[in-house]
Amino acid sequence: MTLTDTVTQRIITKLVKGQDYRIEIVTLIDAEFLQYVINFFKRIVDAKLKNQNVTIDWYKKELLDPALSSDDIAINSGLNKKTISNMYNSATKEIVLEASLEHYDTLYQSINDLIENDGDINITLTIKLRGVSVDLNINESLIVINTLAVKRAALRGGLWSTAGKQVEKPLMMTLCNLFDVPAKHYDQTRLPESMREVDFYLLGNTDKDRFRCEVKLMGKGNPESADAVIARDSKVFVADKLSDLNKKQLTRLKIEWVELRNSNGFKRFATVLKNLDVPFKDFSGDIDALLPQIFKKVFK
Repeated sequence: MTLTDTVTQRIITKLVKGQDYRIEIVTLIDAEFLQYVINFFKRIVDAKLKNQNVTIDWYKKELLDPALSSDDIAINSGLNKKTISNMYNSATKEIVLEASLEHYDTLYQSINDLIENDGDINITLTIKLRGVSVDLNINESLIVINTLAVKRAALRGGLWSTAGKQVEKPLMMTLCNLFDVPAKHYDQTRLPESMREVDFYLLGNTDKDRFRCEVKLMGKGNPESADAVIARDSKVFVADKLSDLNKKQLTRLKIEWVELRNSNGFKRFATVLKNLDVPFKDFSGDIDALLPQIFKKVFK
């Protein structure tokens, strides 16, 4: 799962300008989820029509088919692979299928018990596709609704996590370009192969001067923030928001930090560069005009 360059650029623009970037992730989640809903409903129609005369559970037969991918089987049963992995310490295809079938049967029975105990409510979900329609009874409708809820949660978790990982390096490169840091002081190709894909480093005047940078797009006061940067032995910490406690912890540990959500918060990067003795020039110019030019270099 990857963020497009366009979305990444919009996130970086909002971060550098001290604005809330979260609407970009929410919009992406909405778009991916709605597309999934449409595709899922098409599969439901096809499966239901194919099994008009089948007396067994058509949903289980078609949507928990062992031929499907592990991800699809888990989601269709109302689980996700991460939950299965936590439960069984494994997420092999066999484990996923076993856990999914077991959970689906439990879910189906729970829905039946609910309906029997509250017979006053009835739901019929009608899906129309190219002039053909299928009706789902209350049992089937609740299973479909539950599956969609699980998928939405999975997309949400995945995209928020992906956002931080995908934004880290281009954000740091953008900051370097805003302050005219010479390329040799952030060119990641100077690093050993084992270090290039994991983190971003600012580079000093010698090969030994490698300053690991950590980017966290978390909310204010997140207790994991300082802990994470300490555990990874980072020298620079760039965050969307930082609490006063976070700042005191980082300063005490002599870890350079930047809080982007402050007014002109990105300008503190100049202090970071100065303290690390990395060459730079003070920012000047129109940030709205500069960012598109910088993105052409960063995302080439």
